[in-house]
Amino acid sequence: MKLRISYLIAAALACAATPAAAQAATAPAQVFWPNPVQSLENETLTDQKDADFFSADPILSKAYRPVTLTDLDGSGRLTGDYARVVSSTGKAAREHDGGFFYTRDQDQFEQVMGYYWITRAQHYIQSLGFDNVNNRQQLLRIDQYGGDNSFYRDGTKKLTITLGKGGVDDAEDGEVIVHEYGHSVQDDQVPGFGSTPEAGAIGEAFGDYLAVTVSIAATGSTFQQPCVADWDSTSYTRKDEIHCLRRVDGVKHYPEDVDEDREVHADGEIWSAALWNARMLLGDSRLADTIIIQAQFGFEADTTFKAAAETTIATAELYGGAAKNAFQKAFQDRGLLSPTLPG
Repeated sequence: MKLRISYLIAAALACAATPAAAQAATAPAQVFWPNPVQSLENETLTDQKDADFFSADPILSKAYRPVTLTDLDGSGRLTGDYARVVSSTGKAAREHDGGFFYTRDQDQFEQVMGYYWITRAQHYIQSLGFDNVNNRQQLLRIDQYGGDNSFYRDGTKKLTITLGKGGVDDAEDGEVIVHEYGHSVQDDQVPGFGSTPEAGAIGEAFGDYLAVTVSIAATGSTFQQPCVADWDSTSYTRKDEIHCLRRVDGVKHYPEDVDEDREVHADGEIWSAALWNARMLLGDSRLADTIIIQAQFGFEADTTFKAAAETTIATAELYGGAAKNAFQKAFQDRGLLSPTLPG
């Protein structure tokens, strides 16, 4: 443990803010911001078989947000420094009339979403001062998996995120895209991360947390902030008043709420709630995010909740007593660490 803490201290002191990579080329486009349920604050929306019922409606059309795609290579395709669409269902998106303007009934819209939100997530990480966290080109496979699921995979020439098309197409929800990017981030920091049930749960939790924090940082939305993937989840939470894949402000407590099958998404809600609580206690989202990401350099691939919590608290202490206390209390409140006994 001492060796890991020494590494954290050295890494934190060496980490300095650096500007994002120079933009090779840009192009205008439109995307969901990060999804229609959140941007329109409308929980009644449904998929309607990929129909574009947004564009013709003066209110619903506001779901489309004009943006600038950055870091492109100038080829007219969705290829850039941090993302590249390598395959998809339907025709590949191409720059036309100076931009990438598609609607959700077109397969190219999801391709634009994937490129934009991956790049946006990397820019946010760099804005925190990290130029060494997943600073690489992420390959994207869009709408080629028929199930309502998405996944990250690493391997020789297979640094891919695959985004499924069951229900609401996963790439129509920016938070699903960034969740999967979270797995790539952790795998870059700690190769092979998530090799045990608790490490896998931390991976799912970080993906959820990153999705939420990038979404908030980009949009400034205050609507259902702790809710992950409001739009994608409308396909499988039809009876719910509020649609969420998961939430990061849950009340699960370790160990009594651990899933009997150790299902990593379910158990991840314990860790994500601790991260969210620490963020709230600290009152500084960017500092919280910096600590969370920095701490992960000190994780083992097969870490436990307790070991990861201790490493995160040690990292937080480098940023002051208030930061340490916030993370310590957050982990204790979720049962991940024993309460501190009065001296």
